[in-house]
Amino acid sequence: MIFIFSFFKNRDISSPPLLLKYRSSYAFILATICIAVFTDIFLYGVIVPVIPFALRSRVGLLEQDVQHWVSVLLAVYGAALVGASPICGFLADRTPNRRLPLLVGLLALGGSTLLLCLGATIPLLLVGRVLQGVSAAIVWTVGLALLADTVGHERIGQAIGYVSIAMSVAILIGPLLGGVVYDRAGYYAVYYMAFALIILDILLRMVLVEKKVARQWITEEPEALVAAEEKTEPLSPVIAPSPVLETTVVREAIGDETSNSPNSAAASRLDPISPTAVAPSTALPPPPPPPSQRSTKPHKAILLLLSSRRLLAALFCTLTQAILLTAWDAALPLYVNRLFGWSSIGGGLIFLPLVIPSFLAPLIGYWSDKKGPRWPTVLGFLLAVPFLVLLRFVDHGGIRQIVLLCALLALLGFAVTNAMTPLLAEITYLVYAKELSHPGAFGGRGAYATAYGLFTTAYAGGMLVGPLWGGLVTQSAGWGTMCWSLAVLSVAGAGVAVLFIGGWIGKKGTRWDSEGNRNSAVAG
Repeated sequence: MIFIFSFFKNRDISSPPLLLKYRSSYAFILATICIAVFTDIFLYGVIVPVIPFALRSRVGLLEQDVQHWVSVLLAVYGAALVGASPICGFLADRTPNRRLPLLVGLLALGGSTLLLCLGATIPLLLVGRVLQGVSAAIVWTVGLALLADTVGHERIGQAIGYVSIAMSVAILIGPLLGGVVYDRAGYYAVYYMAFALIILDILLRMVLVEKKVARQWITEEPEALVAAEEKTEPLSPVIAPSPVLETTVVREAIGDETSNSPNSAAASRLDPISPTAVAPSTALPPPPPPPSQRSTKPHKAILLLLSSRRLLAALFCTLTQAILLTAWDAALPLYVNRLFGWSSIGGGLIFLPLVIPSFLAPLIGYWSDKKGPRWPTVLGFLLAVPFLVLLRFVDHGGIRQIVLLCALLALLGFAVTNAMTPLLAEITYLVYAKELSHPGAFGGRGAYATAYGLFTTAYAGGMLVGPLWGGLVTQSAGWGTMCWSLAVLSVAGAGVAVLFIGGWIGKKGTRWDSEGNRNSAVAG
């Protein structure tokens, strides 16, 4: 603790930090955020197959109570994430740097891992899961905001793709290693892996230097400087038309988000239909906002974001996608243990078919960049419906049932993956449009961390509801009921997505091709 805070003491700023060029580079910052996300998700997943067996052997619970407490311990993590995410997001947009909140999150992660490792009672395990949820809130809100600060709007989709890969790898190997190591080496060996990752995470976060800090000593390349300054000067965008902007930023800036705004004149500069419009590639910066618009009270900043139907739809779809993904955490290990007699190794391995398709996220993101986020999201939810219904027929032992279960989980994993990256991109560009239509309303640092905080809150809500849904419905009404009830939820997600993701489906917007030419108006 003393070492960490002594790192921030005043020093002679006339000399740059050692290896500043590399410590503030795009690649290093991206790698640090990816490893932070990997560590957080890995530590969540590594204990999923371990918890049921640890509750019996360490806490001494009876067999009939294990399912209940497995669901509660998984849901408490989501509850902490729900409560902490909007707070962390708002504070991160108003702190002088991003690194300090990231280090605070790392302290919470270390404390939670220690409690989970040593705790032999339900209260200690609950406190550990709460701290783990708070740490995750900081990593997701501050980490994604730091990426937006670093890479700018044009490359944020690509950066999120790498973060998605880190998350997918963690989801893939976390439960797998947790089950294998627990079975072969025992309970404490699982946490040795966790502490090793935390040490690596500490080193990377301590070494990281933000772009805005590095500019005190070095001059960046023009491209990198423009990308970094886009976040600090959101009122002066110089935008090159792109397939993403054609279905998100342009439509949002000229649509219902600006029609009632006092700054709609500035937003109309992006309207290629308007007789006074300026081409996006040569748009002049709007005038500075009046002092009354240069800052927004906390509740007003969040309400301004939540006034968008697109954002509300994206948050609902995020909640739905998280429920579909995490409902299996509480139900699947115990179900395969009861059905096939599998140990903790099998309880970890069964998640492989579900998460392997998530490696396709960059390709799905590329498709979303070209065609917009609506149809990948809708297709994902609709594809999930038949596979969820068919899972209810996995109801007895045998090799054919194992093959059927793995095949259906793999297809379900592909369907759910279709929604994650497009939804993240939707929120990113929606915030950009909000900043254009309400200049200065979010303060100098913008609203990225606040928006990512809302996204994380929605996802955490799914992580809270998912394990409870999967565990408690399976316990009270059976595996089959749990599966078809998730199918009904997926249909609801598809309905909301087709109507609102990418803008109201009945509203017409203007598309731009890759050459920057205007195409005919299309429904969006």
